[in-house]
Amino acid sequence: MYIIKLNAIDSTNAYLKSLSLKQTQKDFTVVVADEQKQGRGQMGTSWQAEASKNLTFSVFKEVSNLEIKDQFYISIAVALAISKALLELQIPKIKIKWPNDILSENKKIAGILIENVIKNNKLYGSVIGVGLNVNQKFFNDLPNASSMQLITGVVYNKDEVLHTILKHIEYYLKKVNEPNFTKLKQDYEALLFRIKKPSTFKSSTEQIFSGFIKGITDDGKLVLLLEDDIVKEFDLKEIQLLY
Repeated sequence: MYIIKLNAIDSTNAYLKSLSLKQTQKDFTVVVADEQKQGRGQMGTSWQAEASKNLTFSVFKEVSNLEIKDQFYISIAVALAISKALLELQIPKIKIKWPNDILSENKKIAGILIENVIKNNKLYGSVIGVGLNVNQKFFNDLPNASSMQLITGVVYNKDEVLHTILKHIEYYLKKVNEPNFTKLKQDYEALLFRIKKPSTFKSSTEQIFSGFIKGITDDGKLVLLLEDDIVKEFDLKEIQLLY
């Protein structure tokens, strides 16, 4: 694992992507920044992180043996890796909010942004961005956000937290190279926030509706049981799971 540490950068994902365009990137290259000025989340949202209080980093993983149709398993592997690392660090009540927000006690403490590099209609590499709230104590206008310190009262050594997470990311990304993804999917669904519970959703047209989460499809769509026993699949752009 090759780690690049920076004081400040616009986005670790953007920096790592630009590096991979200029040269062949080493597998498991990691870029860590104390301050990320233009951090991004899912669907073009911004990621707010107080400088020096949190972990913002990106990992490059070569995934050329993975089929494009199976690319959501990268997301599954990383979500599981962060979840297992946080459980090892004794952060309580860890859940994965579809598709890949990490919650503790129903509060968001980590987000993942995965940008896959496709060449000639084949997966080449994956740039995996992670934002983890470690020692931040105040979140402006973010009622559902929290941090490791707020939840446990412990002030964490960021390097130790990073080492633990990278250990698990390396382990789980190797699982993506294995021929059978059944166990990965089962483990992901076991940690899925509000699975098999009545939940509220908002559609892309701002409609509010209820349903039961049954699980996910192999390509990452959310499977819901709706009224009249209708089972329907939704992708990320179609619905949002509300807290």
